[in-house]
Amino acid sequence: MKLALVVPGGVDRSGEFRVIPAFLTLIERLARVHEVHVFALRQEAAPGRWSLAGATIHNIGDGWTRLRATKAIVAEHQQAPFDLVHAIFSGSCSFVAVAAAKWLRLPSVVHIAGGELVALHEIRYGGRQKWQGRMREALVLRAADAITAASAPIIDSLSALGLQAERIPLGVDLQRWPPIAPRGRSSVQARLVHVASLNRVKDQPTLLRALAVLAKAGVNFQLDIVGVDTLQGEIDRLADQLGLAPHIRFLDFKTQRELRPIMAAADLLVMSSLHEAGPLVLLEAAVAGVPTVGTAVGHIAEWSPQAARAVPVGDWQALASAIQHVLADDKLRLQLASEAQRRAIAEDADYTAGMFEALYHQLSAARCTSGLRVAR
Repeated sequence: MKLALVVPGGVDRSGEFRVIPAFLTLIERLARVHEVHVFALRQEAAPGRWSLAGATIHNIGDGWTRLRATKAIVAEHQQAPFDLVHAIFSGSCSFVAVAAAKWLRLPSVVHIAGGELVALHEIRYGGRQKWQGRMREALVLRAADAITAASAPIIDSLSALGLQAERIPLGVDLQRWPPIAPRGRSSVQARLVHVASLNRVKDQPTLLRALAVLAKAGVNFQLDIVGVDTLQGEIDRLADQLGLAPHIRFLDFKTQRELRPIMAAADLLVMSSLHEAGPLVLLEAAVAGVPTVGTAVGHIAEWSPQAARAVPVGDWQALASAIQHVLADDKLRLQLASEAQRRAIAEDADYTAGMFEALYHQLSAARCTSGLRVAR
């Protein structure tokens, strides 16, 4: 098959920086057996084209991006026809994918991978903040031939909007991120890790306030925070105000290769997000034998209580209590780690690619035999 994938970015020429590992993993697996063209809306400001992970990357760049992306898909189709158009993320990506597919009379798939279905007005985040966005999403998603999402909470959100979707998590590449058996704590000092950009959606203030509660209770811990700071030092300053400086290391961005030993050395992944479709880092932690405690979003909510522990969003007292409880009971921590690893390995990157390929063939067969659309 010849496939068109539409993504916002995450496919940098380097293959290491400014990338989304789950995207590269999926692209690489699809490209083993299919001709894959990736249309990145804004990886770089200027238009460009390069090869990555066995696929051809078409960077659209700034200026009338959606229109030019749609035209780029049509132009490539005229060179040799596509069989299907797939958007990873809704919003602009799904608009382009569905518009191009309709124009070319091809099947379309939209994968919900971010905040397309939420409206967090207090931080100005989400695709449903304004009526225009709600209307656009409703029209585009209803026009798509199939909708997928990574976790059960997102499937439930789509169902509440009257949309049927299939759960397809973006799994971990076990070749590049091989499993490590869960292991007992090796030190009195608990080693915590938090992997996320420092931004409003990840809600690091809730995490820091939870850690301040732990510090006052005498819990011995060190936290490594891995992620780009988009808040100009705000989280670092809050850590100082809360007296957490001796407990926290801000490590900035790390490549997957650099992140691996940090994750492997951790006892617990801690997350405080206001919203997640995944997150992928929970799956990576699970494969590395590390369980997660966090707010009840995405996979964290989906896996709790057997394979993770979830607390209400924004509740730092509950988050502190859950972290302390898991750290104090290593048998429980290892039980969570083992079940999390089992789930992550069962739904790895090969599983993800296989699920998408099966969906592609289903849509292609429906188009060829009856012209009927897959039910949404």
